[in-house]
Amino acid sequence: MPKRFRLTRRFPCAMTEDGYRRLRRFAQEAGLDEGEALSFIFENFDSIMDDENLGARLRIFNSELDARKR
Repeated sequence: MPKRFRLTRRFPCAMTEDGYRRLRRFAQEAGLDEGEALSFIFENFDSIMDDENLGARLRIFNSELDARKR
C-alpha cells in the first residue's frame, strides 16, 4: 500500500530569487506545487545528486555567499 502523502511540517525559509525561480520552474515542469517539489527533492536527495558536482557547486556558492548578502 502506498504511503499517504501529507505535508506535516512547515518552516519559514529564505531563498534567493534565482533559487525560488528555479524551484517554481521545476515544480511546474513536474506538475507539483513548491512544497511537494521540495519534499521530492529532499526525500530523494541521495539518488538525484551527483556527489562530485554537489561539492564543487557548494564550494562556489559558499565563496560567493558574503558578497551576495550585501
